[in-house]
Amino acid sequence: MDLRGKTLSASGFHSPVRGKIDILDDVLIEIDAAGAIKAIHRYGDPNYRTIRDAREATGELVTLPNGSYLLPGFVDLHVHAPQYPQLGDALDVPLEVWLQKHTFPLEARYEDLVFARHVYGLLVDDLLANGTTTALYFATIHQQATRALVDICLERGQRALIGKVAMDNRQECPDYYRDASSDAALEGTRALIDYVRGHPDNGESRVLPVVTPRFIPSCTDATLEGLGAIARECCCHVQTHCSESDWEHGYVLTRHGMTDTESLDRFGLLRRGTVLAHANFLTARDMETIKAREAAVAHCPLSNAYFANAVFPLRAALEKGLHVGLGTDISGGPSASMLENARGAILVSRMLQSGVDPNVPAESRSTFGPAQIDFRDAFHIATAGGGAALDLPVGQFTPGYQFDAIVIDTAHEKGTVRLFEDRDAGEGILQKIIYTASRPNIAATWVGGRSV
Repeated sequence: MDLRGKTLSASGFHSPVRGKIDILDDVLIEIDAAGAIKAIHRYGDPNYRTIRDAREATGELVTLPNGSYLLPGFVDLHVHAPQYPQLGDALDVPLEVWLQKHTFPLEARYEDLVFARHVYGLLVDDLLANGTTTALYFATIHQQATRALVDICLERGQRALIGKVAMDNRQECPDYYRDASSDAALEGTRALIDYVRGHPDNGESRVLPVVTPRFIPSCTDATLEGLGAIARECCCHVQTHCSESDWEHGYVLTRHGMTDTESLDRFGLLRRGTVLAHANFLTARDMETIKAREAAVAHCPLSNAYFANAVFPLRAALEKGLHVGLGTDISGGPSASMLENARGAILVSRMLQSGVDPNVPAESRSTFGPAQIDFRDAFHIATAGGGAALDLPVGQFTPGYQFDAIVIDTAHEKGTVRLFEDRDAGEGILQKIIYTASRPNIAATWVGGRSV
């Protein structure tokens, strides 16, 4: 159902502030004709009953059924769109082997536009069905295939940020899959920016272009410098990988004599709207730099378990005031579900705090200190945290924000949530949703008030 110009009566949850859940109990959410939240009226407000009766009389009131709960749509800060066919494959090799043997050959296939359209259509449909209303996408080096991803996101209604990957370093990129030159990488980036911004179906800017150096090992210095200039001139978002694994982090230290963060900063790629995927090996100085530049981190807990050889210190980053959102890292992470990645974020934080070696006494098993998060933090980074990282009005139910939302049907017969009236209430319901909900529980998805 299209909710633009309607008022929704619903109960649900959102987390505009890290660590706090705002319980929405039988609220009225007014959605304007453009799909933005116009006003929210809480039960007990002086004008609540008058507004409800008036909307009901005009047929503008839509009411969610009992047992259904409204959540903000999920914001996935790190998706490799072309890697969807290998989701769950090749997770038993190091990152550098995974790239050269499995990933680059797959991504090279996107020169075939028919193949690209088929895969990208499946991916966008599946992400929407999993409740991902906003996705930050790496595409490939191919201009036409990347444009096809833009077209599909606009057709399906997903909010998306899409980047043509820049990778021209002959020493790290295979002959069959790389930009022919630095000039080609830069020209391709500009061409995609122009295509996205000039698209006749993108008048609402639901799809945005992203400057996308794959990561420092894949790019020459000339390309990194040129991409920094484009990001500045075109006021674009930036996405790349940062200090992802021992190999990648060590490569940059050897080549540039500084960390990824320091190197990206000198090329002008660290700015408001920059999203750094992984960032597992950040130094304290790196964190301060990222905070000062108002950039953000895409935390990818499942992917990090397979390829990073480390755990991102999420709690430390949040307490330092960094913008952090959640990413699936399809296909470095084996799940397209943001719920599963939220659970992963909680799990790895507990292991980071407790330590993992049973041969060490419990009192000295962890050398890291406080690191544990709970479902509140996980929910926040999957929604409002991701919106803040992208500097977009999404991820929370606040007037002026876009109505990007999902409905969790806790009573669905094929779902995996089980609530008990005598024990589940308030935040406890959200906690069960975060820990146990699955795709069948997602009954509806809206982007900008449109049902998708």
